[in-house]
Amino acid sequence: MRHSTNPWVILVLVCLAQFMVVLDATVVNVALPSIQSDLHMSEANLQWVINAYTLVFGGFLLLGGRAGDLAGRKRLFLGGLVVFTIASLLDGLSTSQGMLIGSRALQGLGAAFISPAALAIVSTTFKDGAERAKALGVWAAIAVGGSAVGLILGGALTQALSWPWIFFINVPVGVATFLLSLRLVPESKEDAAHRSFDVAGAVTATGGLMALVYAIVQAEQKGWGTARTIGTFVAAALLLGGFLAIERRAVAPLVRLSVFRVRSLATANVVMFLVASGLFAMFFFNSLYIQRVLGYGPLKAGLAFLPFTAGIMASAGFASNFAPRIGVRLVSSAGMVVASLGLLLLIRIPVGGSYVADVLPSILLTSIGMGCVFVPLTLVATTGLEDADQGLASGLFNTSQQVGGALGLAILSTIAAGRSAPVRGDAAAGLVHGFHYAFAGSSLFVLAGLVALVAMLRARHVEGIEAEAATATAV
Repeated sequence: MRHSTNPWVILVLVCLAQFMVVLDATVVNVALPSIQSDLHMSEANLQWVINAYTLVFGGFLLLGGRAGDLAGRKRLFLGGLVVFTIASLLDGLSTSQGMLIGSRALQGLGAAFISPAALAIVSTTFKDGAERAKALGVWAAIAVGGSAVGLILGGALTQALSWPWIFFINVPVGVATFLLSLRLVPESKEDAAHRSFDVAGAVTATGGLMALVYAIVQAEQKGWGTARTIGTFVAAALLLGGFLAIERRAVAPLVRLSVFRVRSLATANVVMFLVASGLFAMFFFNSLYIQRVLGYGPLKAGLAFLPFTAGIMASAGFASNFAPRIGVRLVSSAGMVVASLGLLLLIRIPVGGSYVADVLPSILLTSIGMGCVFVPLTLVATTGLEDADQGLASGLFNTSQQVGGALGLAILSTIAAGRSAPVRGDAAAGLVHGFHYAFAGSSLFVLAGLVALVAMLRARHVEGIEAEAATATAV
């Protein structure tokens, strides 16, 4: 497909939208105390400022990805931008906890349309192996680095202005991105798509994913063995089981189940699920340690994660250049080893520690490792597929990241809470003791991703990526 617009301009626009989506998953964290005070929210309701976004985002990703293939990726991308921008404005204008939580849910819906459509636009715009690797290197840096920037920006805006500004800042960015994308981003969709839409599949898939994410985020609060948690997991299993049965018989399925026979796509999703389980928890527990134990304020805590963004950008650039040439399996495997070692460094953090000696080395190692993981995995997940399946692949990949991250955080939060009893009457020592177990678990999740990669992916499954890169280099 030829584009009248420079493809790198298209990349900038879709990455800008993705940056807002990723940033809004973490920007709220450091503003929670201010939000709680202003809106008089209870601890139980406060968590839903984050969970409402996560729940709807994770639940609608699969539907959003396939809808882009069928209705048009640009159309869905622009629609998602409108929803996200309006929801951001409503977030900042919220005068009650109900209004804020509802607006955050609406924001998650917009994000679920933006994210898979944006990645599919990148994958269909950049055909060449080497060029696609570079583009996905930028994408990966935005996708992971945006989380750290969210903590910095959230702290700065909350401290300098007030918490509504963490949402208001999205409005001019969203409007500008919409207007430029309307003119510059080309439309693409599955030309041979059936005009019928798999309504039953859409309902069961979205309901099942939302029930699964809800069960996960509530498990740490309500307990894994409670009737409510078990019942929600059972409901999720029934809905997702019904979804699989429907897809086997549907004339125009929401998800062609045969796509999972593509070993590269299946492997990338399993590995992403496991790696995200460790990475999300790392951000969460590091933020708690820096603020509660080291005593950093919101802005200073956010700035503490700036080296993570720098490390991701540097390693993502390296991976985008070298992974297709020396092997995506080798680079991603090395990245997971480095990241797991970085996480293991955190099991030695003391109560009376310091940021430079005890936290910074881990942040640098983990960020360098993760940059070398995300670029190859994104390449593996989106290469070797027809353009008609790029939205579906993007939706699956994003769903694996969000559900894996939510599950890992819930599991490790439960473990940390169970190990956080005061040590000789010292509450801080007990808290840090629980963190040690959480960081060890994060490292194990990443190592599990390495095992899955080695066990599932062979050279023949990714030979096309290296072949395209070699051809591009020769030319």
